[in-house]
Amino acid sequence: MSDPGGKPTSVLAVDERPGLFEGFGVEVELMIVDAESLDVRPICDRLIEAVAGEPASEIERGDIAWSNELTLHVLELKTNGPASTLAGLAGRFHENVLAANRALEGLGARLMPGAMHPWMDPAAETRLWPHEYTEVYNTFDRIFGCSGHGWANLQSTHLNLPFENDEEFRRLHAAIRIVLPLIPGLAASSPFQDGRVGAALDGRLAAYRGNARRVPSVAGRVIPEVGTSRQQYEREILQRIYADLEPHDPEGVLRHEWVNARGAIARFDRGAIEIRIIDAQECPSADLAVVAAVSTLVRSLTDGRLSHRDLDADPSTDTLADLFDRAVVDAERTEISEPELLDVLGLGGGPLPVGEAWTRILVADPPEDPAGEWTAALETILRQGPLARRMLALAGPNSGRKDLARVADTLCSCLLENRVLTVEAG
Repeated sequence: MSDPGGKPTSVLAVDERPGLFEGFGVEVELMIVDAESLDVRPICDRLIEAVAGEPASEIERGDIAWSNELTLHVLELKTNGPASTLAGLAGRFHENVLAANRALEGLGARLMPGAMHPWMDPAAETRLWPHEYTEVYNTFDRIFGCSGHGWANLQSTHLNLPFENDEEFRRLHAAIRIVLPLIPGLAASSPFQDGRVGAALDGRLAAYRGNARRVPSVAGRVIPEVGTSRQQYEREILQRIYADLEPHDPEGVLRHEWVNARGAIARFDRGAIEIRIIDAQECPSADLAVVAAVSTLVRSLTDGRLSHRDLDADPSTDTLADLFDRAVVDAERTEISEPELLDVLGLGGGPLPVGEAWTRILVADPPEDPAGEWTAALETILRQGPLARRMLALAGPNSGRKDLARVADTLCSCLLENRVLTVEAG
């Protein structure tokens, strides 16, 4: 959760909002690092000012916008409003990566992809955005303490999927709940923290799920509870969060739907559900490959293409959260042993690794890729494992700081070239 969501967003009028799968909002967070040492550089404000020509927190560049995040070393690139299709977005994001890197050259810095900086010390290096919306950021910091990995060292790709009414919300939300525990099997990209190999392939999510422990209802178990309507969701989820926060935030600074830190949150203000647990990848083609795969599976579950089911009989939140917790650690090798979940996914049979489940699903129903932007990236993920697995292979056994620096430098090159990281077999 690099940015808790305090900045106002452009909100479409209700009659202008797209319906199910008629629009896509994609946000990708990138680290700003020193061009030589690759240490984090808290200069996002200077970058935006250099490009905008004046102090700002956001720049609109046609269909892609740049904005600040909670911490000064993170830049967010995002679709400037909902895109009608995912086609073309990988190229547009890459064009903006190149533009940002050109501007950063004069500041002795560059962009680094991936979900966590491999050796950042958040206690010493965290610098919060000091300009607009500081009341929100400072309130989060006062309550939760933002100088830790769970706040300051997290980069994600967010996917916003729209809905028009309660019926669409119910079906979309139910489908997203099923998909969330599977996402680390495609997207885990954070195996290193504090200069060494961490305990989980998705170290970002391992840190994320505990960042609001002081007020547990803020994140719940990350997998959201059932949502059937706006009224029910606000009453049973949001109002509980607001009530639990009130002793810590009597002024109500955080009393907004974006304070909800579940892995997917209802954004009724924009008519969308925001999926927040996708680790940022090594290049835009890989980011969009994961987004396309997730969108395709959510759509297949929403329209009943995979299996006809009674939504009231879906796996429980605890069942889904237990699988999610295991997948955070072992990503694509995590075994799906829950027969009710396998049935919902149209897989049936006995236990199945998450990676194999994704392969079967996406071979049967591949994402549409008319320009050939992400198919090769998705094939690499399915064949060689998520980026975290490939990063570990590149670093080698007994990885030290020099190995992590070599991996980080390679990732920077992948970002610059819009190239997927591959590793040799064996």
